[in-house]
Amino acid sequence: MLSIDLRGKRAFVAGVADDGGFGFAISKALVEAGATVIVGTWPPALGIFRTILARGKLDASLTLSTGEKMTFEEILPLDADFDVEEDVPTELRESKRYRELSHVSIQGAADAIVAKFGERPLDILVHSLANGPEVKNPLLETSRKGYLSAIGTSAYSNISMVQRFGPLLREGGSVVSLSYLAAERVIPGYGGGMSTAKAALESDTKVLAFEAGRKWGVRVNTISAGPYASRAASAIGFIADMIAYAKTNSPLPQELEAREVGDTAAFLSSPLASGITGSTIYVDKGYHVMGKAL
Repeated sequence: MLSIDLRGKRAFVAGVADDGGFGFAISKALVEAGATVIVGTWPPALGIFRTILARGKLDASLTLSTGEKMTFEEILPLDADFDVEEDVPTELRESKRYRELSHVSIQGAADAIVAKFGERPLDILVHSLANGPEVKNPLLETSRKGYLSAIGTSAYSNISMVQRFGPLLREGGSVVSLSYLAAERVIPGYGGGMSTAKAALESDTKVLAFEAGRKWGVRVNTISAGPYASRAASAIGFIADMIAYAKTNSPLPQELEAREVGDTAAFLSSPLASGITGSTIYVDKGYHVMGKAL
């Protein structure tokens, strides 16, 4: 029987702070397939995440199909706005949620993994990060600062992660990021430069697939997921309307499950997808093919 087998593989999943988003679902799918997972968590959410895990608040979500409970090899602080520790402003570094952390940058997370697990310890890299401080603003009302922040956090951070984690990936490894249909269609209300950020992410996926493929022998793909009511998506303000619209107008009139995105990421990370790179894979019940509302 053909199955996804990731036994002996290790993944780093950036952007996990609760059990309600795609990052958690991807982590769980990877573990279900046999991989071990290290996660990167935004420092302001790190303490809360560790606490609710320790108190068993997420035990139901952590339960695997075998009945065992998923565990993470490491939970590392990660602020994807910063490539190296020197980039972190002094005021932020001295703030309550940062001052006790030895590292918070992308390079810091990479160095911590090498220090514990040795050279080239990874097989899978997942970028599940996005933030647009002005996401509710129409593009015509978006400031330069907000626009560049959206692109920096949501798109450039993927480039930075591949730069710094590429040397840690074994040959045949996989990089997966998360995009959205706003990269190619107009989604009123999804503003602040986020549509541009997603378009950049998809374009960069193609270039990174070529460069990282030639340099390290790894594959780079992105998943364009349909609307889903994660905690991060709630910042948009009308996620329920987006979900209802997609459900009504998709070829498969169902709500998207995070598990479906997780399963796709596991497939893309496996040898079964060894011939797939530089691609945007739609996981949205077919919503992206529709040109007219029903």
